Amino acid sequence: MPLIYPLVTSNLRTFVNDYFVKNKPRNMKRIFMLSCVFIALQNFAQDTTMNNLVKDMDNKTGSNEKTPVRIFNSSRTINANTTQVTGKGKMDFNVTHNFGDIAGSGGGSKTFFGLDAITDDRIGFNIGLGKKFDLITARAKGAGPVQNLWQLGFKYVLWQQLENDPTHPLSVALFADAVLSSQKRNQFNNQENSFSSFSDRFSNVIQLIIARKMGKVSLQLNPTFTTRNYSIYYDQNNIFAMGGAIRLPLGKSLNLVLDYFHPFRNQSSKDSFAVNQNLKFYDPIGIGFEIITAGHIFHLNFTNATEILENRFIPRTVSKWSDGQFRWGFTISRTFVLWREKK
Repeated sequence: MPLIYPLVTSNLRTFVNDYFVKNKPRNMKRIFMLSCVFIALQNFAQDTTMNNLVKDMDNKTGSNEKTPVRIFNSSRTINANTTQVTGKGKMDFNVTHNFGDIAGSGGGSKTFFGLDAITDDRIGFNIGLGKKFDLITARAKGAGPVQNLWQLGFKYVLWQQLENDPTHPLSVALFADAVLSSQKRNQFNNQENSFSSFSDRFSNVIQLIIARKMGKVSLQLNPTFTTRNYSIYYDQNNIFAMGGAIRLPLGKSLNLVLDYFHPFRNQSSKDSFAVNQNLKFYDPIGIGFEIITAGHIFHLNFTNATEILENRFIPRTVSKWSDGQFRWGFTISRTFVLWREKK
């Protein structure tokens, strides 16, 4: 943590000055995202130093071995990222699929309770370049006006909860991504996909993940900042959301997982969408079951979010649970060994 403190404080001052004083959101976005990437890469480069610092702290507490707590079993719950990383030399191959509405006007028996429809799917790879650093790449279909999405990101573990060590009570990770839409530009103006330049096709997410395991229960907070380079004139380019997740064991190989996000969208934007598009936004809520097998981790999901990427479901979830506008979904995860370190 001492290695990144000067950079964090410096870039925080820049963020506050640009966004709240000068009111220049585009400059703020570039500075904020570049700063976070720089911070993460510097920490990755200093991984050995950080490990030595942790070892020194462990020695000061009088313990020879400190085991990291496995708070979650996979890199995601339903909609939320977790602090879990793949591990150096390993690759997590994961597939997520969301079906159509189970009930409501778009569901029911006519669509086999949503199974005949596909709203979104994502194929992703989490590659462990370090013990605490994952490179993330994925392709998602997309469910709304913006589709054909390519994701490139990273997750870096800044701090780990350790067993029987009160000085390490939490795990903290940083997640960030850049998502590009490669779909054809809409010829009509003032649509979400009316891209006028290549940079308009990008969106970014930066997320701090704070987790703790208490007994057999795992809890997590996901403060998230989402920014889009282009949006229609009455929409918000930048949206902050507070997310959270919980995992409850139901058996040796079965867990109940829940997650939730509350986007802080301004009222004028909500009113404009209600008047112009008859749309109302809702908080994304996910409920699911995690099944652990010898070779795979399988998630059976239920969520009102149609889209899978944070870049999309945080600013645009318009489905309501109480109207039957939630869907089946699943995630399958399998880890492979790419290389082994020489002893």
